[in-house]
Amino acid sequence: MGTTPAQVAIILGSDSDWPVMQVCFRQLRDFGLLVTVEILSAHRTPDKLREFVIAATAAGTQVFITAAGMAAALPGVVAACTTRPVIGVPLASGALQGVDSLLSIVQMPPGVPVATVAIGEAGARNAAVLAVQILALSDPRLAEELQKFKRNQVDSVDKKNQSLREQLGLG
Repeated sequence: MGTTPAQVAIILGSDSDWPVMQVCFRQLRDFGLLVTVEILSAHRTPDKLREFVIAATAAGTQVFITAAGMAAALPGVVAACTTRPVIGVPLASGALQGVDSLLSIVQMPPGVPVATVAIGEAGARNAAVLAVQILALSDPRLAEELQKFKRNQVDSVDKKNQSLREQLGLG
């Protein structure tokens, strides 16, 4: 993790999660955050996963974002190893195309919360924005960047609305 700790750690259960989660990584970087990414499996490398989460927490990582498909154990295991916020991104995989992952992540036992977002890329992007919202509570620079981000969304919708109205001759 280097000398400066990552503010956010993204943990993938597999390299196949990267095509979806790179959206999350880019969004976090767009906000100027220090981010690390690790591939660690709750089922295949549980000891390494635990060691990483404990070390990252001790080093100052403030939010963990996890991507998980099928049984989706990764977010819960990470949450069991840290007192920092954990956000779970369910991934479309298996016969149920992510619904199983969504239900697994959202059904955490009392005392082991995991924030859960939508399945797939929308969820990956929202996980990044949620992490920024959490960090912005104590970081005025991020709070201002988040305000700009929200204003840009409003401006984008306004432009699309105006374009559609012009196409339809509604002025």
